[in-house]
Amino acid sequence: MGAQWKAKHKDLAANAKGRLFGKLAKEIMIAARSGADPTSNARLRLVVEQARKVSMPKDTLERAIKKGAGLTGESVHFDHVIYEGFAPHRVPVMVECLTDNVNRTAPEMRVLFRKGQLGASGSVAWDFDHLGMIEAEAQQPGADPELAAIEAGAQDFERGEEEGSATFLTDPVDLDVVSRALPAQGFTVLSAKLGYKAKNPIDPASLSAEALEEVETFLAAIDANDDVQNVFVGLAG
Repeated sequence: MGAQWKAKHKDLAANAKGRLFGKLAKEIMIAARSGADPTSNARLRLVVEQARKVSMPKDTLERAIKKGAGLTGESVHFDHVIYEGFAPHRVPVMVECLTDNVNRTAPEMRVLFRKGQLGASGSVAWDFDHLGMIEAEAQQPGADPELAAIEAGAQDFERGEEEGSATFLTDPVDLDVVSRALPAQGFTVLSAKLGYKAKNPIDPASLSAEALEEVETFLAAIDANDDVQNVFVGLAG
């Protein structure tokens, strides 16, 4: 959770499928502003690959590309907004939103943060690093993520919970270059995006089971908002 929070419970994960497609469609539309061809638009290529890996319907994907590129005659405008603050028990949180109406999103965030604390710009960001984050899995047993990170040009890596999985961390400007280099080092890229990683994450063991449940409930409510793209949390593990 030190990088990006994800729903742990199966029911939450299942209900999030539709929201995931909606979030990816927004990212595709924004990326497609720079061109509808993924081969010449690195940002679009990365998000299209991610969409395909989670089985986004082809029609939905293509419609988002065309809409973002202005090929349908529809205007697309989203503001990128970051909300900073704390979940219950002073757990730092960065909430990344893409919204077509900030006047709607801002009061919704204030309501959602009532069980925590909404902070001013910079109040929490200082304790997070802005990084490229690449989730990948080994193409065959024995692939060494440390060697792959060095050869591909990543700054660091973290082993995943599943055998052979890893998250490679990069400088933001190196995200696409490292993503392209990892397959040659024996790793299949599952997703690649910019995100925030806590510098001093809180150890979950320092919180009671009841406190952790309160944090999870708070995060689930934030993530369920239609304008929220990503939630980054200062919890270790």
